[in-house]
Amino acid sequence: MRTSVFLFLFCVPAVGLAQQPLSAIDWLNQTPAVNLPGTVLLEPPVSKTGLGPEIVSTPLEALTPPLGLVASNVTGLPVDLWTGSDPERLAEMIDRINVRGSPAMQTLLFTLLLSETRTPQEAEAGEAMLLARLDRLMQLGAVDPTQALVQLAGPTDTKDRFQRWFDATLLTGDEDRACGALIAAPYLSGDYGDQIFCKARLGDWQSAALTLETAHALELLPPEQLALLDRFLSPDIFEGAPPLPQPQRPDPLTFRLFETIGERLPTASLPRAFATADLRDVAGWKAQLEAAERLTRIGALTPNHLLGLYTDRQAAASGGVWDRVRAVQRFETALSTGNEAAVGKALSTVWKAMKDVQLEVAFAELFADQLAIQKLSDPDAASLAWRVRLLAGTYEDAARKPPSNSQMHTFLAALAQGDPGRAFAPNTQAQAISDGFANDPELPMDVKHTVDDGKLGEAILMAMDLFTRGARGNPADLTAALATFRSVGLEDTARRAALQLMLLGRG
Repeated sequence: MRTSVFLFLFCVPAVGLAQQPLSAIDWLNQTPAVNLPGTVLLEPPVSKTGLGPEIVSTPLEALTPPLGLVASNVTGLPVDLWTGSDPERLAEMIDRINVRGSPAMQTLLFTLLLSETRTPQEAEAGEAMLLARLDRLMQLGAVDPTQALVQLAGPTDTKDRFQRWFDATLLTGDEDRACGALIAAPYLSGDYGDQIFCKARLGDWQSAALTLETAHALELLPPEQLALLDRFLSPDIFEGAPPLPQPQRPDPLTFRLFETIGERLPTASLPRAFATADLRDVAGWKAQLEAAERLTRIGALTPNHLLGLYTDRQAAASGGVWDRVRAVQRFETALSTGNEAAVGKALSTVWKAMKDVQLEVAFAELFADQLAIQKLSDPDAASLAWRVRLLAGTYEDAARKPPSNSQMHTFLAALAQGDPGRAFAPNTQAQAISDGFANDPELPMDVKHTVDDGKLGEAILMAMDLFTRGARGNPADLTAALATFRSVGLEDTARRAALQLMLLGRG
């Protein structure tokens, strides 16, 4: 499993792959390393409403323990984030919320999914919420957190949990743990392919071959999967045979089987979660770079991991990802020399390269501090460096000294300081943003009722949906979204989302 983690979390020691089948007790006692996205809020505690707190007593035995990878005192979100909301509605909202173009919304969604929260009291409702969190994390490409979260919840408690755990481990390369559990409790999966793979993976080739023969005789698996498993168990027999047809929509097991027989499938056209498999050493450097860019773009990988790959070695060719590798390396070299002209020229080149793949915010997080100490006399270079700094977490520091007194610079500086109303709004979008930061703004009635009812998580999801619509050109929704974020204490989210929208032009 990869080793990048939240900056505020301690690294958990990695556990070696098991060489023998693990008993239920053995694997439950092992703690895996956790590779989490680097995009989780560090907000102060969030309020549920603007009203004074009410004292509520609840019998201790009625409370389910919080479940999540990041403590609530780190994210600022309360453990009863989902209290009072309909679990089916929450699951549907979690599944459909669109965060593709907005790093701030990606950060917020990861925070909601990974924060320690209590599930609904009803067993079925709690399970539905857990599965919704796991499925969305996988859809976002955050495979390591998916694996860690389901392991924390109890991966063998239900078949649905086990299947999600097994799929995640197949993509992270940690499948021996899941296979050990499956061999100890075969009822966890009715898929004969899973059984055959795990028996062989743990060294029981004779039992794997017998199970495959049974699957052939009784036609328990599709012909294409049987052919794949034949090559997996008996590679010598098929030496020199033509490659198998590549499946259009492989599941993680099919992907790993193709990898095992030496016919690795490209991941670019597959769901984002498969890109995680390209981060392992079995993939070439180009595949690792492209996978890291893809995952960083959605917030599922830390920018530092991507930077490590960019600077790992010299570019092997030209065009595409190789041009971005050269641009980042030359920019780092320019920063190290301190040459003003070199920094300005390299910054312009690398910024264009990052814009081409929508990695501007990741780039800003990596280099904002170094840009803050550069003296750039060229107005264009100084303006670009300032805008880059506004996209990083230290945006307030940048706002104290805008590069000019232009209307746009003045408005952006005021916005970064949380008071855009004091500056002239240069366009309709800026005015909608300014309205969202007004004192005591009026929230949409449905959002207001949700907040007043204490349904904080649901209200945040509603605001995220409003922001997406607002970013596409609906000023009223944009205003409502920002006002809602601020009313529940997500001030940093509101500022960063608005700054990104103004600077990048997408949401």
